[in-house]
Amino acid sequence: LPGENGLVSTPLAVDGVLYFTGKFGNVTAVDVLSGKMIWRHDPGAIAAAGDRLRVMWGTNRGAAFWKGKVFVGTADGRLVALDANTGEQVWSTMTVDPRTPLYITGAPRVFNDKVIIGNGGAEVGAVRGYVTAYDTATGKQVWRFYIVPGNPADGFENDAMAMAAKTWTGEWWKYGGGGTVWNAITYDPEFNLIYLGTGNGAPWNQKIRSPGGGDNLFLCAIVALDADTGEYRWHYQTNPGETWDFNSAMDIVLAEIEVGEKPLKVILHAPKNGFFYIINRENGELLSAKPFAKVTWATHIDMKTGRPVEVPGARYPAGEVTMWPGPFGAHNWHPMSFNPKTGLVYIPYHDLAGYYNDTKIRPAEWRHEGFNFNVGVADFQDDIPADAGTSGLMGWNPLTQNAAWKVANPGMWNAGTMTTAGNLVFQGRADGKFLAYRADNGDKLWTFDTKLGISAPPITYQIGDTQYVSLLVGWGGGIAMAGGSLGAQHGWVYGRHPRRLLTFALDGEAKLPDTLPPQYVTPMDPPAFVIDEQRAIAGGNLYGKHCAWCHGSGAVAAGGTPDLRASRMFLDLGALEQVVLNGALHANGMPKFPSLKSDDLISLQHYVRKKARKALLAEN
Repeated sequence: LPGENGLVSTPLAVDGVLYFTGKFGNVTAVDVLSGKMIWRHDPGAIAAAGDRLRVMWGTNRGAAFWKGKVFVGTADGRLVALDANTGEQVWSTMTVDPRTPLYITGAPRVFNDKVIIGNGGAEVGAVRGYVTAYDTATGKQVWRFYIVPGNPADGFENDAMAMAAKTWTGEWWKYGGGGTVWNAITYDPEFNLIYLGTGNGAPWNQKIRSPGGGDNLFLCAIVALDADTGEYRWHYQTNPGETWDFNSAMDIVLAEIEVGEKPLKVILHAPKNGFFYIINRENGELLSAKPFAKVTWATHIDMKTGRPVEVPGARYPAGEVTMWPGPFGAHNWHPMSFNPKTGLVYIPYHDLAGYYNDTKIRPAEWRHEGFNFNVGVADFQDDIPADAGTSGLMGWNPLTQNAAWKVANPGMWNAGTMTTAGNLVFQGRADGKFLAYRADNGDKLWTFDTKLGISAPPITYQIGDTQYVSLLVGWGGGIAMAGGSLGAQHGWVYGRHPRRLLTFALDGEAKLPDTLPPQYVTPMDPPAFVIDEQRAIAGGNLYGKHCAWCHGSGAVAAGGTPDLRASRMFLDLGALEQVVLNGALHANGMPKFPSLKSDDLISLQHYVRKKARKALLAEN
């Protein structure tokens, strides 16, 4: 798949054709039996984004299909309907205000001739999250639901927003509030409800956005809406008054299980905060909640109130705290899966601490500059060590709320799972291995080396009498972008390894072409370059706001973008000005930064050279 980078999409299989998305919302259709491309649609998101490109990763988690149309959300915020046979555009609508830093990375969902889409951006500006449902035939808006309340002086859109406003303090609307729905949306045909997994606050730090505390509805919650009208029905909030980026944007799985010897229709949910929730999907009642990974921010969930019992100091009242999990979560967007036959849920889990520090921030004076990473706590100036976290795959029993089995995974960013009726569970890993396990006990049955880190989940489908498994291979997502050494350890240097769509069958005999083994960056360190410490400190502050989001924590790229420590361009101030200030590489996805000056670039040079020299000294 030439031209692609971080592939995180879940493909769709429809009538012998695979539809999947790539960077910035490209869509490709491939014939399953021949492997030949039928069409490819580029929505032109890079050009349409303009200067907003600087807050966009470019990853896209998938498309939707309905009555001969394929729907995709583009990075710049459009929802586009394509003819499934030709890839030609049928209609397009802008779902966000282009003056804001809102963008789309998530897949739309379709139901009852409607298509719904959310957005992201709560880390990079004063944004107010919402979802919008559109008519699949015309693209006209049917309804919209905001996740957090706006300015009370403007009136509230509905009773739900008036209720939510009572849980906020201060002038929260000036900070946006957050609550973007960037991933989890599930339609329930039995109750005709839409369930939303809502995002974190904007900024993360509650001391800033809601200084008097409060639950801050509907952040970090599951919100149920009437699918026809978008009217509020119920909610359950996993993290009242969140202040850690513990969003609930992880997938929402519908199941029927026995709770107290009574079959109930439930939601299974494993959000970032490390607790596994079972929720009555008809009314939002909490039925069970237990930790599935290392959790130190709370002791348990109080079943009478449904609220977490937080440990003293978790909200960093003294200015800093280290706790588990951190902002990458105990489970991120990588899908988990449920097998009704085994009764187990297969969760790709993480154990990675978070460090929160706001000692250099004055909440009353904090303002978001907009269009850069700024969350009200310390940013990504420092590297994340390769051994900072661990991860694994577990078969979780929701009835007993414990792990039936676990297997360790390499690193800390492994892909989502898929389970089958044949007692199998599949998962791709950060080291490029694609594995099948026994679903009931976790025994490893099969391994295939894809030659590149896997971040996307597999799917399975049948054509004729043959069952197929398909998977996109293309290292991408949060750790591949901002993960520093934690992601770089796998050796997927930017631009070195081809991105691919792989399809498997029991009688498959195809072989992968020769592919480079893992590669590692060697930083450059011109001896004549004299590092100015004050310049390096200033450059570190700029890097954390503008560069770490894509080029990696501590200037260590994890594979999603070039490593600036090894970039010759970064040694040439003139070339750097052309790229960063004037947008010479904008068409390739490298944005320009009009707010920066030449003097800022000099400071960035000193910071990057300091990090390069430190890395070389450590190697020697």
